[in-house]
Amino acid sequence: MNKQHSESWYKTPTGEARGYIIPHALDELWFHTGTRCNLECSFCLEGSSPSSKRLQGPKLSEVKPFIDEALTLGVKQFSFTGGEPFLLKDMIDILAYASQFRPCLVLTNGTTPLIKRLPALQALAASSECKHPISLRISLDSAESQSHDAGRGKGNFALAISGLKKLHRAGFKVSVARHMSADENSDQVTKQFQDLFALNGLPEDLNIVAFPDFLPPGSIADVPHISSHCMVQYQTEQQRKNYMCSNSKMIIKKNDQMQVYACTLVDDDEDYHLANTLSDSMSARISMKHHRCYSCFAHGASCSE
Repeated sequence: MNKQHSESWYKTPTGEARGYIIPHALDELWFHTGTRCNLECSFCLEGSSPSSKRLQGPKLSEVKPFIDEALTLGVKQFSFTGGEPFLLKDMIDILAYASQFRPCLVLTNGTTPLIKRLPALQALAASSECKHPISLRISLDSAESQSHDAGRGKGNFALAISGLKKLHRAGFKVSVARHMSADENSDQVTKQFQDLFALNGLPEDLNIVAFPDFLPPGSIADVPHISSHCMVQYQTEQQRKNYMCSNSKMIIKKNDQMQVYACTLVDDDEDYHLANTLSDSMSARISMKHHRCYSCFAHGASCSE
């Protein structure tokens, strides 16, 4: 696929050569389950809501070919994000197929859709066809209910904690995603979460993944542009290999077409639609032009675990 990119793909506004990443492996393949969600959070980087149709939810028959192709490319993990994945009709069937071959990770808000489908998820995990573990990451924006519910709606902190506890008691590996503030005391925040976990009978050492504010889809953030000089001057080869776009891809469904995008953070920019097959996508250089790329450059932000 010979993609025609915008001029900004190659050049910064000042005319410098834009920084880029050269993919070297497909360690992780992400699937976007669509932007439909039971919640509607103003800060959502996907703009998800109960009525959102920006990205569609795929069927098992549409996901299977990409799982099969990824296996030929040496994939090590399948991961799923949304929207809310457990609103997707085929989600359990998709996990049943994927977990035959590799470990799976699902990002969820941990509320009603997850809780309703937990019996089916438990049955799958206990079945002979599930040969690899299924892990889940729950969104807890803050260790305080008032702060979490201010963004996600009253009562959703309690629901997320309930979902987290039910998953842990059922034997699933769980982790937490939280918001990161620019001026926070990270050690203090971590301690607040550890206290919350202990209070609810959860291991205090649950993995916590902190994310900066990625802003809603289509936002234009005032962040520095990343030139090719920056990538060489301030990053080592190993750091560049750790970028998500260096070792993973994401599959989305848009306009009834399954598409390969560079990573989980750039599906609002069609320049990052690399190809319609994984094999074709692996030869595409990834420009660092999206404002969310700066988070990876400055903070090492990654959706992976």
